[in-house]
Amino acid sequence: MSIDENTTTRVPAVERAGDVLTRLLDRLPRPLRRFLPRELVGFAILGWFTFLVDLAILASLRAWTALPLPVAVTVAYLLAFALNFILNRTLNFRSHAPVAGQAVRYAVVIVVDYGLTVGVTTGLSTLGVDFRLARLLAGACVAAFTYSASRWWVFREKSPSRG
Repeated sequence: MSIDENTTTRVPAVERAGDVLTRLLDRLPRPLRRFLPRELVGFAILGWFTFLVDLAILASLRAWTALPLPVAVTVAYLLAFALNFILNRTLNFRSHAPVAGQAVRYAVVIVVDYGLTVGVTTGLSTLGVDFRLARLLAGACVAAFTYSASRWWVFREKSPSRG
């Protein structure tokens, strides 16, 4: 058995989890698979998961604390985004790049998303929309931006240097 054969048979747990995450794409019709990047499927699954975590934290904070809505949204948002960064970095984009640069770029994405999230959630809530629905609508507003920024800026693959 060659070294290459041995290394391909030992797949780390993180990579196996990433494969499970994107396996849904393999079940879609072939024409659709051509247009949907694997990372989009994984990003969507992880996004929904961490969004549910965000909503659960927000609902808990609203039920059990007297925090103002913008503060509760902020706490839930930051915790969910930290989880999302870790999961996307390891499971979805499978990045091995230095974490510091990615974390800084991700922080910029969070600042933009945060402004939209707090603004839309608070604004709709002020207009009488239930905070859960307001937060759901805010999440929909930032999803496309967050995916694009993550794929093409935060976790981008650097092209090999030409020498």
